[in-house]
Amino acid sequence: MNVLVIDIGGTNIKMLATGQTETRSFPSGLSMTPTRMVTEIKELTKDWPYDVVSIGYPGVVKRNVIMTEPHNLAPGWIKFDFEKAFGRAVRKMNDAAMQALGSYEQGIMLFIGLGTGLGSAVVAEGVVVPIELGHLSFKRSTFEEYIGIRGLKRLGRKKWQGNVELAVERWIEGILPDDVVLGGGNSKKLKPIPPGCRLGDNKFAFTGGFRMWENANEKGGRP
Repeated sequence: MNVLVIDIGGTNIKMLATGQTETRSFPSGLSMTPTRMVTEIKELTKDWPYDVVSIGYPGVVKRNVIMTEPHNLAPGWIKFDFEKAFGRAVRKMNDAAMQALGSYEQGIMLFIGLGTGLGSAVVAEGVVVPIELGHLSFKRSTFEEYIGIRGLKRLGRKKWQGNVELAVERWIEGILPDDVVLGGGNSKKLKPIPPGCRLGDNKFAFTGGFRMWENANEKGGRP
């Protein structure tokens, strides 16, 4: 089975398919609608064969259903029919959860995605549990406002890193993970990496997208 994996971000939308070695991408942003996204993806991947689609979505997804509109894209995603648009079966997962699935090794893993926003997920013994730590209150606003891209630009790298370290310390105390992965494009700006953590890589989002279709013929499948 050939899988097309789509990683939707607030800045860029990236794609990779089974058998391909190089990702393809295009800018997203506040004007990006699902219709426009599908049109651009079809154009950019017309030479890639694929049977099914995995989507990493920057919002809440429950039982393969998008529950919230994205914060950094145009509206219209909740009721959009991706299966009809692509003409193929589609599995959707929160984007941080998809990268977490691809980063997972063993035990209980906490994943934090430091990108345009703030993604988070827990993987417990291979089962992905999406969580929304970014929208919890922190200082005078939310974790996302201090640790996402807006916080980095507003506060500067040094103060931003201090907030990341404080937040990660609190989350570790509450979740008690065996492994903590810091992913997303801004994780590479951490100097040094907070204690007890390891750096992820955006490429693991695609690994997670492929893993979503493992055991697809078994009841329940994955995810």
